[in-house]
Amino acid sequence: MSKKKEAQKSILDEVVIEPAVPDRPHEGKILVVVQAHADDIPFFCAGTVAKLIDEGYTGYLIQTTNDEKCGPTTSIGETVLSNEREVDALAEALDLKTVFNLGYRNHRLDEASPTELRSRLILLFRYLKADTVFTFNPWGHGEENPDHYVTGQAVEAACWMAGMNKDYPEHLAIGLQPHGVREKYYWVARPGQPFNRVVDISAHIHKKIASMSVNKSQGPAGSRGSRLKAGLAEKGLRLPALGDDDETADREYIKLFGLDSYKRLGREYGFDYAERFYYVSPEFRFTGATAPDRIQQYTSAHAVPISD
Repeated sequence: MSKKKEAQKSILDEVVIEPAVPDRPHEGKILVVVQAHADDIPFFCAGTVAKLIDEGYTGYLIQTTNDEKCGPTTSIGETVLSNEREVDALAEALDLKTVFNLGYRNHRLDEASPTELRSRLILLFRYLKADTVFTFNPWGHGEENPDHYVTGQAVEAACWMAGMNKDYPEHLAIGLQPHGVREKYYWVARPGQPFNRVVDISAHIHKKIASMSVNKSQGPAGSRGSRLKAGLAEKGLRLPALGDDDETADREYIKLFGLDSYKRLGREYGFDYAERFYYVSPEFRFTGATAPDRIQQYTSAHAVPISD
């Protein structure tokens, strides 16, 4: 077996399957999804976000760029407005409570101050008391979009620094408390990026479809059904599967042609549909660190009274 095959096999051997869980075990927990563009959540994590919210999480959305480069018109202003409205619709489709738009220039996030971006994220993570974050893998291979890797790296640093009591003491002065993010789901955005968790989204595929459908300004699937329906009508034809109205056509098109990769992944692991992530768990420790419970066990077993 080649070294490449061995590496791929080792990644797959470590994959954890995350099934649907009943009885809302995550009640009271907070998740935050940080995307660069309006189509990131629909493609990479909408099913898993819907699953976790159904299991008790309260969710919030942070958008880092203004999406000015991706839209149906030549007007930058109209493109920004169209995408902003669709991000609001995306949040509504997934039951995310609030959208925080940071407004950085699209495709130019690498010119922004990384310290400023990080500090804004730290403020929001502390304010929201985030337990779980979804975003790009900060070190994902093959990433060509600077908005993606800059977002991922800023989120990774902010998750850690938000828990430190000497970073941004002005936050503490106004009543916020240090609050580090305990777990992270880094979605797979490019072929070959590693994953160690596969999530069953079968029961929430309708939410994923809805999230993909609202992304009409730039999403490759969002409005293709209605466009195909209109094009066929000009030729005196129709596809019965697309239904009678434009929104139905868009959603049915996604069902027919937009879910193949999620279906293939799901079937590989015994589900109808699935999404994949590189998951960083709450048990993560620095290399070489000793677990606190082991220290406590050793202390309890070996501590002796101080002699007079």
